[in-house]
Amino acid sequence: MKALKLWFDGRSTREKRLLLVMVGLLAVTIVWGGILRPLGDGLSSARERHADAVIRLGEAQAMADELRQRRRRPTLAGSLADTVRLSAEQAGFALSALTEDGPGRVRAQIASARPGALTPWLARLERGGVLVEQATLTDNGDRTVGVALLLRARAS
Repeated sequence: MKALKLWFDGRSTREKRLLLVMVGLLAVTIVWGGILRPLGDGLSSARERHADAVIRLGEAQAMADELRQRRRRPTLAGSLADTVRLSAEQAGFALSALTEDGPGRVRAQIASARPGALTPWLARLERGGVLVEQATLTDNGDRTVGVALLLRARAS
């Protein structure tokens, strides 16, 4: 350390000032590059991991809710035919035929339906306790389909 002090004292005033500025800039660079920058990167990475964890938690909770709902089997409020008729009317479908096909089963026909609206309606029916046993879709040529369905009530 004594040799360094002798070396520093042997410099001119201008060189001493330049060396002090250099040491100050070196200290700032070390603090920034060795402490602040890694700390900022670590915080950014932690924020990303937290956001991913929140998204995964939400997805897991949604899946758990869906599984709980599936476990609770819904019961039909009325007869199967009435349930299908009411649901089709609410979805905007005109049933061309609806006939009972044995206990807990009905056949339904729709002359014209948009496929984009038909699929969510069938999914709502299944969530409501009506299972689609058979579905036949026929292209009408005008971006609609004709539908013949065999539906049954979910067994309790």
